[in-house]
Amino acid sequence: MTNTESTANRRDFLTRLVGAAAGATAFATARAEARSPVMAASAPDAWIKEVKGTHRCLFDFPQHKGGAPLLHILNYLNTYSEAYKAAPGSAGAVGTFYSIGNQSSISLAFNDAMWAKYGLGEYLGLKDKSGRPYARNVFRQPTADDAGVLFQAFQTPPIPELTGAVPAIGIESLQKMGTKFLLCANALGGWCLELQARGKGKSEDIEKDLRANLLPGVTIVPAMVIAIEKAQAAGIRYNRQ
Repeated sequence: MTNTESTANRRDFLTRLVGAAAGATAFATARAEARSPVMAASAPDAWIKEVKGTHRCLFDFPQHKGGAPLLHILNYLNTYSEAYKAAPGSAGAVGTFYSIGNQSSISLAFNDAMWAKYGLGEYLGLKDKSGRPYARNVFRQPTADDAGVLFQAFQTPPIPELTGAVPAIGIESLQKMGTKFLLCANALGGWCLELQARGKGKSEDIEKDLRANLLPGVTIVPAMVIAIEKAQAAGIRYNRQ
């Protein structure tokens, strides 16, 4: 890798890496579309219609950052409601699950069974109050007891005022408030190769398992870089996390 490449945007680097791996191992987009009932090959951008409202923003976060991007989505939706007195349903958001590596956000797309089976809490370095790696998707329905994950990301002592807000940043909570979450098919293929390299099983078996255990309401898109472009073309604003 040249010096120029090593300083390239991490997202672009991972996109190239995943794209190469996808082609080499038959994790091409067409194959992913054919196998996913969530992503119709004829309408890969149908999810855009699910993002309601006159105020819409895509929050681009390839890294989980302890749930901080989820907090920012909550801030966006709440501020329109409380400070701008926006009517219910007039503000909508999009969240992105993709990338690979133990800082990535891709694990957030899957249910508790997958977190337990593949040791995703340990993989991400996220521990509960007792010091044990999470065996459930802590970002799906977090409680006040899970606030330590957020404070770890912020590198702050516990902040009681934020602790009470933690349940509201959960994925299910944000979905009810008007947030659409996307999962990148190309990143999923690359991540399954990573999990295979980590001794978690065969990549094709892992992918089948993960696809069957998506959180409800999460949509698989062919490539996040294209989904972001399509969102902007549809008038959805962009917020890099």
